[in-house]
Amino acid sequence: MTLEPIKGRGAADNPPNRFELIRYEPLEDGACDERPAPATQFFRDATASIIATNDSPDVPFSASINPYRGCEHGCVYCYARPYHEYLGFSIGLDFETKIMVKEDAPRLLRKELNSKKWTPQILGMSGVTDCYQPIERRLEVTRHCLEVLAAFRNPVWIVTKNRLVTRDIDLLQALAAHDAAAVVIAVTTLDAELARMMEPRATTPAGRLQAIRDLTAAGIPTAVLMAPVIPGLTDHELPAVLAAARQAGAVHANYTMLRLPYGLPTLFDNWLDQHVPEKKDKVLSRIRAVRGGDLNDPRFGARMRGEGPIADAVKQMYKVAYKKNGFPGKKPLSTKAFRRPNDTPALLFAEG
Repeated sequence: MTLEPIKGRGAADNPPNRFELIRYEPLEDGACDERPAPATQFFRDATASIIATNDSPDVPFSASINPYRGCEHGCVYCYARPYHEYLGFSIGLDFETKIMVKEDAPRLLRKELNSKKWTPQILGMSGVTDCYQPIERRLEVTRHCLEVLAAFRNPVWIVTKNRLVTRDIDLLQALAAHDAAAVVIAVTTLDAELARMMEPRATTPAGRLQAIRDLTAAGIPTAVLMAPVIPGLTDHELPAVLAAARQAGAVHANYTMLRLPYGLPTLFDNWLDQHVPEKKDKVLSRIRAVRGGDLNDPRFGARMRGEGPIADAVKQMYKVAYKKNGFPGKKPLSTKAFRRPNDTPALLFAEG
């Protein structure tokens, strides 16, 4: 049974959690069938640490901060959805309606940067879920983390698809003055209607391009990331996305191929049925073509770009567009200005 899409949500239901024995099963005749409510709930995440590390060769940083778990942007393809299952939730509506908030993140970050065990290095933000999702406008957890990073002058690399990042231009400018800040704006498509269906609560494509303009005008190095490229649905837009981003001021561009770990193949299959059924077979066929016949390939080195003729064509299209648009290229971030200001309290920002 194909469920009707829910306005403002990427998923239309809650698929079973692979770790849980109890699950929601809708009645076949629909009698007394109550679908999961789409209202968003927020929960306090009492984590005891905030800096996570990884050894993935596919990720451009080995340490990261994620102020939130779950994401109200509702991107149906999000590779982070399966992480919600470790919390006892579903990868579907739960991921975008049950958000864990790390309220202590700024305090924990200051504590960890103050530790002599901390080796100054680039910290990524939004390595899993978007640090500028809608609730950030009110809670400002990300902003308070940036206040700490600015006090320590620790370099940060932010990825977001929300124009809200421009709210924090003052802090990003302070870091950029020491070559310690860069922002990457993710643009999946220039088609506003398609973006609304795929990423219902993220900033519109036009708004993201404006964010690039605003950040660039403020002297903050900004790049564009077309992620994910969806074969058969958005891959043809790659040259146009790069051209629009460069015109807006982006200094660098990159892309990643759609990947569908764990329960995402079923979720994405259902989304295709709901929104673009006429393109479903083509999209799934091309995904399999870049994933060795499957819908996902978790191997390092292959998972971000895919393999085969279609993946090669996308790679070549990217190279041509990058060169044609004259991207100057990204500048490495620096840790040279790092300091521990704990001995000079006046330099510290108020805790959030």
